Amino acid sequence: MAEKEKLHRTTIGGQALIEGIMMKGPQKTAMAVRTKSGEIVIEEKDNKQRKWYNKTPFIRGPVNFVTQLADGYYYLSRSAELSGMAEDDEEEEMSRFEKWLDEKLGDKLMNVVMTIAMVLGIALAVVLFVFVPTWLFMLLQYLAGETDLSAFQSLFEGILKIIIFITYMWLVSKTEAIRRTYEYHGAEHKTIFCYEKGLPLTVENVKPQTRFHPRCGTSFIFLVLIISILIYSVFPINNQMFIDAFAVTDFVAMILRVSCKIILLPVIVGISYEVIRLAGRYDNVCTRIISAPGLALQRLTTKEPDASEIEAAIAAMKAVIPEDKESDKW
Repeated sequence: MAEKEKLHRTTIGGQALIEGIMMKGPQKTAMAVRTKSGEIVIEEKDNKQRKWYNKTPFIRGPVNFVTQLADGYYYLSRSAELSGMAEDDEEEEMSRFEKWLDEKLGDKLMNVVMTIAMVLGIALAVVLFVFVPTWLFMLLQYLAGETDLSAFQSLFEGILKIIIFITYMWLVSKTEAIRRTYEYHGAEHKTIFCYEKGLPLTVENVKPQTRFHPRCGTSFIFLVLIISILIYSVFPINNQMFIDAFAVTDFVAMILRVSCKIILLPVIVGISYEVIRLAGRYDNVCTRIISAPGLALQRLTTKEPDASEIEAAIAAMKAVIPEDKESDKW
Protein backbone atom coordinates (compact mmCIF):
# COMPACT_ATOMS: atom_id res chain seq x y z
CA MET A 1 0.00 0.00 0.00
CA ALA A 2 2.90 2.35 0.75
CA GLU A 3 4.14 1.96 -2.82
CA LYS A 4 0.69 2.77 -4.23
CA GLU A 5 0.45 5.91 -2.09
CA LYS A 6 3.73 7.16 -3.55
CA LEU A 7 2.41 6.96 -7.10
CA HIS A 8 2.46 10.25 -8.97
CA ARG A 9 -1.03 9.91 -10.46
CA THR A 10 -0.78 11.87 -13.67
CA THR A 11 -3.36 13.46 -15.96
CA ILE A 12 -1.24 12.47 -18.96
CA GLY A 13 -3.14 10.08 -21.19
CA GLY A 14 -2.63 8.60 -24.60
CA GLN A 15 -3.96 6.72 -27.57
CA ALA A 16 -2.56 3.93 -29.70
CA LEU A 17 -2.10 4.90 -33.34
CA ILE A 18 -0.94 3.20 -36.52
CA GLU A 19 2.66 2.25 -35.70
CA GLY A 20 2.79 4.80 -32.94
CA ILE A 21 1.46 6.51 -29.84
CA MET A 22 -0.13 9.86 -29.04
CA MET A 23 0.33 11.30 -25.55
CA LYS A 24 -1.49 14.36 -24.22
CA GLY A 25 -0.05 16.29 -21.31
CA PRO A 26 -1.20 19.45 -19.52
CA GLN A 27 0.62 21.78 -21.93
CA LYS A 28 1.49 19.74 -25.03
CA THR A 29 0.33 16.84 -27.16
CA ALA A 30 2.91 14.67 -28.92
CA MET A 31 2.76 11.85 -31.42
CA ALA A 32 5.59 9.37 -31.97
CA VAL A 33 5.31 7.19 -35.09
CA ARG A 34 7.77 4.65 -36.44
CA THR A 35 8.32 5.00 -40.17
CA LYS A 36 9.18 2.28 -42.70
CA SER A 37 12.87 3.10 -42.28
CA GLY A 38 12.65 2.33 -38.57
CA GLU A 39 13.03 5.94 -37.49
CA ILE A 40 10.71 7.39 -34.84
CA VAL A 41 9.18 10.67 -35.99
CA ILE A 42 7.88 12.95 -33.24
CA GLU A 43 5.37 15.74 -33.81
CA GLU A 44 4.37 18.10 -31.03
CA LYS A 45 1.80 20.86 -30.64
CA ASP A 46 0.73 23.13 -27.80
CA ASN A 47 -2.65 22.42 -26.27
CA LYS A 48 -5.39 25.02 -26.48
CA GLN A 49 -6.10 26.91 -23.29
CA ARG A 50 -8.68 25.08 -21.23
CA LYS A 51 -12.00 26.91 -20.87
CA TRP A 52 -14.53 26.74 -18.04
CA TYR A 53 -16.43 23.96 -19.80
CA ASN A 54 -13.28 21.81 -19.85
CA LYS A 55 -13.02 22.06 -16.06
CA THR A 56 -16.60 22.08 -14.74
CA PRO A 57 -17.65 18.69 -13.30
CA PHE A 58 -20.28 16.79 -15.33
CA ILE A 59 -20.02 19.34 -18.17
CA ARG A 60 -16.36 18.57 -18.91
CA GLY A 61 -17.11 14.89 -19.54
CA PRO A 62 -19.12 15.15 -22.79
CA VAL A 63 -17.11 18.17 -23.98
CA ASN A 64 -13.75 16.44 -23.49
CA PHE A 65 -15.11 13.21 -24.98
CA VAL A 66 -16.09 14.93 -28.24
CA THR A 67 -12.76 16.81 -28.34
CA GLN A 68 -10.75 13.65 -27.78
CA LEU A 69 -12.75 11.82 -30.43
CA ALA A 70 -11.95 14.50 -33.01
CA ASP A 71 -8.28 14.65 -31.97
CA GLY A 72 -8.05 10.87 -32.08
CA TYR A 73 -9.19 10.71 -35.70
CA TYR A 74 -6.75 13.46 -36.65
CA TYR A 75 -3.80 11.64 -35.11
CA LEU A 76 -4.87 8.33 -36.63
CA SER A 77 -4.93 9.98 -40.04
CA ARG A 78 -1.54 11.60 -39.49
CA SER A 79 0.02 8.39 -38.20
CA ALA A 80 -1.19 6.59 -41.34
CA GLU A 81 0.71 9.13 -43.43
CA LEU A 82 3.91 9.02 -41.36
CA SER A 83 3.99 5.24 -41.02
CA GLY A 84 3.67 4.79 -44.78
CA MET A 85 0.30 3.05 -44.69
CA ALA A 86 -1.28 5.81 -46.77
CA GLU A 87 1.48 5.42 -49.37
CA ASP A 88 0.84 1.68 -49.55
CA ASP A 89 -2.80 2.39 -50.33
CA GLU A 90 -1.83 4.86 -53.04
CA GLU A 91 0.50 2.33 -54.68
CA GLU A 92 -2.42 -0.04 -55.29
CA GLU A 93 -4.19 0.31 -58.60
CA MET A 94 -6.82 3.04 -58.33
CA SER A 95 -10.25 2.99 -59.86
CA ARG A 96 -11.45 5.88 -62.02
CA PHE A 97 -13.40 7.28 -59.09
CA GLU A 98 -10.34 7.09 -56.82
CA LYS A 99 -8.20 8.82 -59.46
CA TRP A 100 -10.82 11.56 -59.78
CA LEU A 101 -10.84 12.05 -56.02
CA ASP A 102 -7.04 12.17 -55.95
CA GLU A 103 -6.96 14.81 -58.68
CA LYS A 104 -9.61 16.98 -57.02
CA LEU A 105 -8.54 16.66 -53.39
CA GLY A 106 -4.84 15.84 -53.54
CA ASP A 107 -3.26 15.95 -50.08
CA LYS A 108 -6.66 16.50 -48.49
CA LEU A 109 -7.92 13.08 -49.60
CA MET A 110 -6.80 11.25 -46.44
CA ASN A 111 -8.50 13.84 -44.21
CA VAL A 112 -11.73 13.47 -46.18
CA VAL A 113 -11.56 9.69 -45.97
CA MET A 114 -10.94 9.82 -42.20
CA THR A 115 -13.83 12.27 -41.71
CA ILE A 116 -16.19 10.01 -43.64
CA ALA A 117 -14.93 7.03 -41.63
CA MET A 118 -15.60 8.93 -38.38
CA VAL A 119 -19.16 9.82 -39.43
CA LEU A 120 -19.86 6.25 -40.53
CA GLY A 121 -18.35 4.93 -37.31
CA ILE A 122 -20.60 7.12 -35.18
CA ALA A 123 -23.63 6.13 -37.26
CA LEU A 124 -22.75 2.43 -36.87
CA ALA A 125 -22.37 2.89 -33.09
CA VAL A 126 -25.81 4.53 -32.87
CA VAL A 127 -27.36 1.67 -34.86
CA LEU A 128 -25.63 -1.09 -32.87
CA PHE A 129 -25.97 0.38 -29.38
CA VAL A 130 -29.23 2.33 -29.63
CA PHE A 131 -31.53 1.01 -32.37
CA VAL A 132 -30.65 -2.69 -32.37
CA PRO A 133 -31.18 -3.32 -28.61
CA THR A 134 -34.52 -1.46 -28.67
CA TRP A 135 -35.68 -3.31 -31.78
CA LEU A 136 -34.70 -6.69 -30.34
CA PHE A 137 -36.62 -5.94 -27.15
CA MET A 138 -39.67 -5.08 -29.25
CA LEU A 139 -39.28 -8.48 -30.95
CA LEU A 140 -38.99 -10.18 -27.55
CA GLN A 141 -42.09 -8.36 -26.29
CA TYR A 142 -43.99 -9.47 -29.40
CA LEU A 143 -43.01 -13.09 -28.82
CA ALA A 144 -44.05 -12.79 -25.14
CA GLY A 145 -47.58 -11.85 -26.19
CA GLU A 146 -49.73 -10.48 -23.35
CA THR A 147 -46.89 -10.63 -20.82
CA ASP A 148 -45.60 -7.09 -20.18
CA LEU A 149 -41.79 -7.08 -20.11
CA SER A 150 -41.36 -3.29 -20.05
CA ALA A 151 -39.99 -3.33 -16.48
CA PHE A 152 -36.97 -5.28 -17.75
CA GLN A 153 -36.37 -3.26 -20.93
CA SER A 154 -33.47 -1.12 -19.65
CA LEU A 155 -31.72 -4.14 -18.14
CA PHE A 156 -32.22 -6.25 -21.27
CA GLU A 157 -30.93 -3.52 -23.60
CA GLY A 158 -27.99 -2.72 -21.32
CA ILE A 159 -26.82 -6.33 -21.13
CA LEU A 160 -27.24 -6.68 -24.89
CA LYS A 161 -25.11 -3.57 -25.50
CA ILE A 162 -22.37 -4.99 -23.29
CA ILE A 163 -22.47 -8.29 -25.22
CA ILE A 164 -22.28 -6.44 -28.55
CA PHE A 165 -19.35 -4.32 -27.33
CA ILE A 166 -17.33 -7.25 -25.98
CA THR A 167 -18.03 -9.34 -29.09
CA TYR A 168 -16.88 -6.49 -31.34
CA MET A 169 -13.68 -6.01 -29.31
CA TRP A 170 -12.96 -9.74 -29.49
CA LEU A 171 -13.55 -9.96 -33.25
CA VAL A 172 -11.34 -7.00 -34.20
CA SER A 173 -8.57 -8.24 -31.89
CA LYS A 174 -8.19 -11.24 -34.22
CA THR A 175 -6.98 -9.09 -37.14
CA GLU A 176 -3.23 -8.57 -37.47
CA ALA A 177 -3.39 -4.77 -37.90
CA ILE A 178 -5.60 -4.25 -34.85
CA ARG A 179 -3.53 -6.64 -32.75
CA ARG A 180 -0.45 -4.50 -33.42
CA THR A 181 -2.42 -1.39 -32.43
CA TYR A 182 -3.41 -3.18 -29.22
CA GLU A 183 0.29 -3.81 -28.56
CA TYR A 184 0.91 -0.06 -28.81
CA HIS A 185 -2.04 0.38 -26.46
CA GLY A 186 -0.27 -1.86 -23.97
CA ALA A 187 2.95 0.13 -24.42
CA GLU A 188 1.04 3.33 -23.67
CA HIS A 189 -0.31 2.00 -20.35
CA LYS A 190 3.01 0.51 -19.28
CA THR A 191 4.85 3.77 -19.98
CA ILE A 192 2.34 5.83 -17.98
CA PHE A 193 2.65 3.42 -15.04
CA CYS A 194 6.44 3.64 -15.22
CA TYR A 195 6.25 7.44 -15.10
CA GLU A 196 3.75 7.36 -12.23
CA LYS A 197 6.14 5.19 -10.21
CA GLY A 198 8.91 7.73 -10.72
CA LEU A 199 11.18 5.31 -12.60
CA PRO A 200 13.46 6.39 -15.46
CA LEU A 201 11.67 5.92 -18.79
CA THR A 202 13.66 3.08 -20.30
CA VAL A 203 12.53 -0.06 -22.11
CA GLU A 204 13.87 -2.15 -19.23
CA ASN A 205 11.76 -0.23 -16.67
CA VAL A 206 8.62 -0.01 -18.80
CA LYS A 207 8.51 -3.68 -19.85
CA PRO A 208 7.62 -5.17 -16.40
CA GLN A 209 4.74 -2.72 -15.75
CA THR A 210 1.13 -3.85 -16.01
CA ARG A 211 -0.70 -3.09 -19.23
CA PHE A 212 -4.04 -2.58 -17.44
CA HIS A 213 -4.81 1.02 -16.43
CA PRO A 214 -8.01 2.21 -14.65
CA ARG A 215 -8.22 5.42 -16.72
CA CYS A 216 -8.23 3.61 -20.06
CA GLY A 217 -10.73 4.63 -22.74
CA THR A 218 -11.91 1.01 -22.90
CA SER A 219 -12.81 1.15 -19.21
CA PHE A 220 -14.58 4.46 -19.80
CA ILE A 221 -16.80 3.07 -22.57
CA PHE A 222 -17.63 0.01 -20.50
CA LEU A 223 -18.49 2.30 -17.58
CA VAL A 224 -20.80 4.31 -19.87
CA LEU A 225 -22.67 1.10 -20.72
CA ILE A 226 -23.06 0.15 -17.04
CA ILE A 227 -24.20 3.61 -15.95
CA SER A 228 -26.64 3.80 -18.86
CA ILE A 229 -28.47 0.78 -17.37
CA LEU A 230 -28.78 2.61 -14.04
CA ILE A 231 -29.86 5.92 -15.59
CA TYR A 232 -32.49 4.35 -17.84
CA SER A 233 -33.80 2.44 -14.82
CA VAL A 234 -34.14 5.66 -12.81
CA PHE A 235 -35.85 7.31 -15.79
CA PRO A 236 -38.01 4.38 -16.97
CA ILE A 237 -38.39 5.38 -20.62
CA ASN A 238 -39.75 2.21 -22.17
CA ASN A 239 -41.88 1.60 -25.22
CA GLN A 240 -45.00 0.86 -23.17
CA MET A 241 -44.76 4.22 -21.40
CA PHE A 242 -44.87 6.10 -24.70
CA ILE A 243 -47.65 3.89 -26.05
CA ASP A 244 -49.79 4.49 -22.95
CA ALA A 245 -49.05 8.23 -22.78
CA PHE A 246 -49.42 9.16 -26.44
CA ALA A 247 -51.41 6.26 -27.93
CA VAL A 248 -48.73 5.71 -30.59
CA THR A 249 -47.65 2.64 -32.53
CA ASP A 250 -44.77 0.39 -31.48
CA PHE A 251 -42.52 1.90 -34.16
CA VAL A 252 -43.18 5.49 -33.04
CA ALA A 253 -42.66 4.41 -29.41
CA MET A 254 -39.28 2.98 -30.41
CA ILE A 255 -38.27 6.25 -32.12
CA LEU A 256 -39.32 8.25 -29.05
CA ARG A 257 -37.35 5.95 -26.75
CA VAL A 258 -34.25 6.13 -28.95
CA SER A 259 -34.54 9.95 -29.05
CA CYS A 260 -34.75 10.12 -25.26
CA LYS A 261 -31.71 7.85 -24.93
CA ILE A 262 -29.69 10.09 -27.25
CA ILE A 263 -30.76 13.18 -25.27
CA LEU A 264 -29.68 11.52 -22.01
CA LEU A 265 -26.32 10.40 -23.46
CA PRO A 266 -24.40 13.57 -22.44
CA VAL A 267 -25.68 13.08 -18.88
CA ILE A 268 -24.43 9.48 -18.86
CA VAL A 269 -21.05 10.46 -20.33
CA GLY A 270 -20.73 13.28 -17.77
CA ILE A 271 -21.38 10.96 -14.83
CA SER A 272 -19.09 8.25 -16.26
CA TYR A 273 -16.26 10.76 -16.71
CA GLU A 274 -16.43 11.83 -13.06
CA VAL A 275 -16.56 8.23 -11.86
CA ILE A 276 -13.51 7.19 -13.90
CA ARG A 277 -11.63 10.24 -12.60
CA LEU A 278 -12.26 9.00 -9.07
CA ALA A 279 -11.15 5.50 -10.04
CA GLY A 280 -7.93 6.90 -11.51
CA ARG A 281 -7.21 9.14 -8.54
CA TYR A 282 -7.91 6.88 -5.57
CA ASP A 283 -7.11 3.28 -4.72
CA ASN A 284 -9.64 1.72 -2.35
CA VAL A 285 -12.25 -1.04 -2.30
CA CYS A 286 -14.88 1.06 -4.07
CA THR A 287 -12.61 2.25 -6.90
CA ARG A 288 -11.27 -1.28 -7.40
CA ILE A 289 -14.82 -2.60 -7.81
CA ILE A 290 -15.58 0.22 -10.28
CA SER A 291 -12.38 -0.46 -12.24
CA ALA A 292 -12.56 -4.27 -12.24
CA PRO A 293 -14.82 -4.81 -15.31
CA GLY A 294 -12.87 -2.33 -17.45
CA LEU A 295 -9.53 -3.78 -16.39
CA ALA A 296 -10.77 -7.27 -17.28
CA LEU A 297 -11.87 -6.03 -20.71
CA GLN A 298 -8.40 -4.59 -21.32
CA ARG A 299 -7.19 -8.17 -21.66
CA LEU A 300 -8.80 -7.91 -25.11
CA THR A 301 -7.83 -4.34 -26.02
CA THR A 302 -4.20 -4.38 -24.86
CA LYS A 303 -1.43 -6.82 -25.78
CA GLU A 304 2.15 -7.20 -24.60
CA PRO A 305 4.33 -4.77 -26.62
CA ASP A 306 7.80 -5.37 -28.00
CA ALA A 307 10.80 -3.11 -27.38
CA SER A 308 10.28 -1.04 -30.54
CA GLU A 309 6.69 -0.22 -29.56
CA ILE A 310 7.75 0.73 -26.04
CA GLU A 311 10.42 3.03 -27.50
CA ALA A 312 7.73 4.93 -29.43
CA ALA A 313 5.59 5.26 -26.29
CA ILE A 314 8.56 6.56 -24.30
CA ALA A 315 9.37 9.11 -27.01
CA ALA A 316 5.81 10.45 -26.98
CA MET A 317 5.70 10.48 -23.17
CA LYS A 318 8.96 12.37 -22.73
CA ALA A 319 7.75 15.08 -25.12
CA VAL A 320 4.72 15.99 -22.95
CA ILE A 321 6.08 15.70 -19.40
CA PRO A 322 5.82 19.20 -17.91
CA GLU A 323 8.72 20.92 -16.18
CA ASP A 324 6.49 21.56 -13.18
CA LYS A 325 5.79 18.11 -11.76
CA GLU A 326 2.74 19.42 -9.91
CA SER A 327 0.96 20.64 -13.05
CA ASP A 328 0.04 17.14 -14.28
CA LYS A 329 -1.19 15.77 -10.97
CA TRP A 330 -4.52 13.98 -11.26
